[in-house]
Amino acid sequence: MKEVSSTKIKLVKSHSVKPDVFDGIQGFYNEDYFNRMLSLERKRTQRSRKPFLMMLLDISKLVNPHPNLVVINSIGRVLDAGIRETDVRGWYRKGRVIGVLFTELESACVAVREKIFAKLLLSLAAEIDRQDLEKIEVTFHAFPEDQDKGNGNGNGHFNMKLYKDLLEGNTNNGLSRKMKRFMDIVGSLLALILFSPVILAVAAAVKFTSDGPVLFRQERIGQWGETFTFLKFRSMQAKQAENPHKAYIEKLIKENQSANGTACDEAPVFKLTDDPRVTPVGRFIRKTSLDELPQLINVLRGEMSLVGPRPPVLYEFEIYDVWHRMRMLTVKPGITGLWQVYGRSSTNFDEMVRLDLKYVTDWSLWQDIKIILRTPWAVIAGKGAY
Repeated sequence: MKEVSSTKIKLVKSHSVKPDVFDGIQGFYNEDYFNRMLSLERKRTQRSRKPFLMMLLDISKLVNPHPNLVVINSIGRVLDAGIRETDVRGWYRKGRVIGVLFTELESACVAVREKIFAKLLLSLAAEIDRQDLEKIEVTFHAFPEDQDKGNGNGNGHFNMKLYKDLLEGNTNNGLSRKMKRFMDIVGSLLALILFSPVILAVAAAVKFTSDGPVLFRQERIGQWGETFTFLKFRSMQAKQAENPHKAYIEKLIKENQSANGTACDEAPVFKLTDDPRVTPVGRFIRKTSLDELPQLINVLRGEMSLVGPRPPVLYEFEIYDVWHRMRMLTVKPGITGLWQVYGRSSTNFDEMVRLDLKYVTDWSLWQDIKIILRTPWAVIAGKGAY
């Protein structure tokens, strides 16, 4: 049996077993039900902070050219005897990949996985031939993904094995997503043409009033945790010995003063209100959001959308709580969004995340249109812009 380490997930348990949820004589939950349980365990982990492990047994080599039902039944018996009542087993991919959710763990570290794997291997070796055993590939995926750092699991942001239900939801909503992309392409092209005189004027102002490049480039986290080069007009001095924004953001997210019930009259803002690095021209283009215009190029490239959550920088993403990260999953980051039209930087961090999650949950093309129509007034009002 081949064991491949690849981790990401978490779960918690409390469900009743009903005969109608079993799929076939192996006693596995069917694929749809297993996906629902996977989604539920992610949500429970976000609240309990206890990680979970998802073990996948790829048996595709046992079903070609014909399913080996004897071996599959043996795997079912081994799992039935070897997992807890609070754990979940079922079809991750019907007839090809068996999934097991080990819920409410104190740790999902490598040692825990190795212990589970060793126990499974010994039990299967007693039930099936070695030739069949070697056809089974086992992988482990831990949630939250922090449990997998340093274990060679992709970019370390999201393990997509843990979000199968969300990926399939995006696929089922394919027509609307294509319409959103069409709107992004047309809208960004029209905006680039319409604002071309303004873009040229801002570029000239940045170039001739301070040393450094016209555009500011920065690695940001996009949909599904993919990184991309984020573009803005440079609004700060090109050379700075330190980054006060990084320290400020770390303090803001970790303390989240407003959410913790401080008696402040105003919630802490998400941006530095008096950043010493900002140039005089930079202060104006930040206040008017003109520094954001180059992101229309990001939209054309397909890295961003006209409407969506704000894309975080890496050092910000790394200190996110588990539930904060959900805002970066199913939609692309946007130039504008609910957060931008409802208070912008005058909202605290958790409120911003909740607005983004509301947008993700309630997403529709009509909602995007309403946000776009509200954006000019938010820019003119300048509330929360720094």
